[in-house]
Amino acid sequence: MLNECIEGLNLRPDGTYVDATYGGGGHSRAIMSRLGVGGRLLAFDQDADAAANAIDDPRFTFVHENFRHMKAFLRLNGVRKVDGILADLGVSSHQLDVAERGFSTRYEGALDLRMDQRQELTARDIVNSADEKELCRLFRLYGELPNAYQMAKAVVAARANRAIETTTDLCEAVRRQLPRGLENKYLAMLFQALRVEVNGELDALQALLKQAVELLQPGGRIVVMSYHSLEDRLVKNFFKTGNFEGVLEKDFYGNPLVPLKMVTRKAVTASDDEVERNSRARSAKLRVAEMK
Repeated sequence: MLNECIEGLNLRPDGTYVDATYGGGGHSRAIMSRLGVGGRLLAFDQDADAAANAIDDPRFTFVHENFRHMKAFLRLNGVRKVDGILADLGVSSHQLDVAERGFSTRYEGALDLRMDQRQELTARDIVNSADEKELCRLFRLYGELPNAYQMAKAVVAARANRAIETTTDLCEAVRRQLPRGLENKYLAMLFQALRVEVNGELDALQALLKQAVELLQPGGRIVVMSYHSLEDRLVKNFFKTGNFEGVLEKDFYGNPLVPLKMVTRKAVTASDDEVERNSRARSAKLRVAEMK
């Protein structure tokens, strides 16, 4: 939904913008094409591979950091306020296609799942060291797996014989717990749970949203595209109420204490044509909010 993202930002040619999830640079290039001489774009990505796609343009700055540190690194680059922030959450196509990163169940690779290769914790560490209760909690909370207990039990049983080292090892460990016809869906939920835990994704998203309120100019917009209900719920609640619990607070006069105004009342989803071209778009939900 590239066009919807760019339209959501309501770009000004002389504005300052942030691409919080640079990846292959597709969104950033679309933004840059609409900026004038006075415009500026700063792009964040914790994955070192993304740096290879950096745009050679004096108006562009690449920051090799997690977007949870956005405010600090914007200040280091002389920026205190911005006109728009774009975040396309989840895994990049490049990460999915590189087998050794371990993000895809389609390929055999190390059970890694780190978006930032500088950090030490990997999915292998969690799968082989967390106890059954903790694995069950992760699978249920972050993967929303209906059979989280059975999956955790299967992992613990498999690792008792030998360490679970690869994506194939993990898939084989839980094979008997996968409902017929839903094997790929359940594996995707399992890998999502591990990825969210390894990378602290929900904490990072909350940090991004809170910093956005401090960074956006009045009238500035934040555009977030999420791919599972855990992320979308946080975004929806924060845009609507200013907190992650979704509890609307009011001042003494009954006015809602909400810093953002929702531009999209409901999540924008991909068209049938786009889903046909890109199956990943099926789960995408786009929300836009504007600073009051």
